[in-house]
Amino acid sequence: MQNKTCHHPIETRANPLAEKNTARALILTAIMMLLEIIGGWYYNSMALLADGWHMSSHVIALGLALGAYVLARRFAQDGRFSFGTWKLEVLGGYTSALMLVLIAVLMFYHSVERLLSPVAIHYDQAIAIAVIGLLVNLICAWWLKDGHHHHEHDHHDHDHHHHSHEDLNMRAAYLHVITDALTSVLAIVALIGGKLWGADWLDPVMGIAGSILVAIWSVGLLKATSRSLLDAEMDAPVVDEIREVLQQVDATAEIKDLHCWRVTQNQYAVMLSLKNARERNPEFYKQHLRIHDELVHINIEFAVD
Repeated sequence: MQNKTCHHPIETRANPLAEKNTARALILTAIMMLLEIIGGWYYNSMALLADGWHMSSHVIALGLALGAYVLARRFAQDGRFSFGTWKLEVLGGYTSALMLVLIAVLMFYHSVERLLSPVAIHYDQAIAIAVIGLLVNLICAWWLKDGHHHHEHDHHDHDHHHHSHEDLNMRAAYLHVITDALTSVLAIVALIGGKLWGADWLDPVMGIAGSILVAIWSVGLLKATSRSLLDAEMDAPVVDEIREVLQQVDATAEIKDLHCWRVTQNQYAVMLSLKNARERNPEFYKQHLRIHDELVHINIEFAVD
């Protein structure tokens, strides 16, 4: 069995701007979290308190995101990481999603408790704090939006396929902030409704609605991050493209074994075994596979007939 490996440098260094903006968002969010929790408790607003608890999850998530970027940068040249340190960032996003599930459960429990046992709410003060919280969320979202949206990458100079992958660590941070902005809006609506129409039940009901939104989003992030952590990438478009290229250059070759996994935000490693190959030189097939720039580590072997 013949075996030859083609290895290209793997991009492992985190975006310095993403790291800087995550640190800025962390500091501002921590300050606002304390203000909302203290204000919600003092003025008896469950929606505001729930938003503060939710924001505490953002502090944790942003801290994890920042820590992941720092560690990924610190260990970028560490030889123990065979395929780079990108999965440190994914692990940060996965952990923050787990914590967010717990926060959602806590929000739901206390909101139901407040719905069953209502208390007087100081609406004017609570509304003011909720509005400030929304503004803070929007500022943080602005800081983090570039890292979340600017992930498109053209992998093919020779065809018209375009693939887009997200920085899952930044996605965790960005969507935490966006989700909290939504819960801030819910809190403001609930408080205004209670103040104008005496609908005190709106406050805990919005807290429940916010907890459900958080739970739905956190499950989505858990699916995305666990997919990368478990190397569940065999349904990625690049896998079909590998098969297409091999079929085009050698119709007699039969793929006996194929493994493909992501090693960075936009890069994959592939290991495959060919039977009945026309060419016995691995470099022949690698040259054709290299039209897909996202393939940075290619290993080809020939199965014994």
